[in-house]
Amino acid sequence: MSEKETLLDLLLASPQEFVSGEEISRRLSVSRTAVWKQINKLREAGYEFEAVPNKGYRIVNKPVRIDTLTLLKTLKTNIAGKKLKVLETTVSTQEEAKALAEAGAPEGTLVVAEEQTGGKGRLGRKWFSPKGKGIWMSLVLRPKQPLHYMPQLTLLTGVAVCRAVRRTTGVMAGLKWPNDLLVDGRKICGILLESAAEDEYVRYCIAGIGISANLDPDDYPDELKSVATSLKIEAGHPVDRVQLIAAAMEEFETLYRLYQQEGFAPIASLWEALSVTLGKRVTVGAASGPVTGQALKLDPHGALVILMEDGRELPVFSGDVELRR
Repeated sequence: MSEKETLLDLLLASPQEFVSGEEISRRLSVSRTAVWKQINKLREAGYEFEAVPNKGYRIVNKPVRIDTLTLLKTLKTNIAGKKLKVLETTVSTQEEAKALAEAGAPEGTLVVAEEQTGGKGRLGRKWFSPKGKGIWMSLVLRPKQPLHYMPQLTLLTGVAVCRAVRRTTGVMAGLKWPNDLLVDGRKICGILLESAAEDEYVRYCIAGIGISANLDPDDYPDELKSVATSLKIEAGHPVDRVQLIAAAMEEFETLYRLYQQEGFAPIASLWEALSVTLGKRVTVGAASGPVTGQALKLDPHGALVILMEDGRELPVFSGDVELRR
């Protein structure tokens, strides 16, 4: 048994009582510094402690795991998430889902992980996804449409997650074009769609969704503290990750069916109603160079239409958006 496991057993044996650092040090035959390191490892795994000088430590909250059977029972979908793979840890749920898609996994296959060691964001960035704290998942889709319509599915996924967040947590998240959810300007969720195509038509695509659900302020590295937040921080209490995953899949399935029946127009209207981008002065780091103007609307393909100072309306199809003051 590892030091961390022994420490956990020791603390769980007396859940209402403090165990002193000196007692833990003696029982584990390690230094007080080593005790502190093991406590931090347990914190990283999702355990929460009360630490009082001259008393010691006691566990006040244990991590709630995402259980496969519980999630399957909670889902009220016909397709999304009904084929489910829940992992303790993985490099990236995107890569797991891609492998399943290449092997013929049906549409709606969902991969969820407690932890990603190499989570992927847009433009090759790494996504911060610590163990037991968030929702890190990827959904296999097989839309019968040309590749150039894929940006619409990014926006659809954002609407689905935003509606689920608002419905299950009460946190009034908003959508930043093209793929982020923000609360008061700080990011709580990122979305990444990756596609495999043949003859310009989609063979499959993977909708990656990363939601910072139950992270505490101290969980974030220094470079993210000012730009990121979590649902727990904003709501003031932990959120039920299983309920939120189920709600996101339900919202996605409803909107995906609407999209297949009526096209992008109703999705665009829903996205615009939840947007924190439209009406703002923005700079978009487009491929041809930065573009600055007022974010006006979505065009029929899902591009962000920028109203330039000379009155022109310029559609931007990709790029990072910076909200200006």
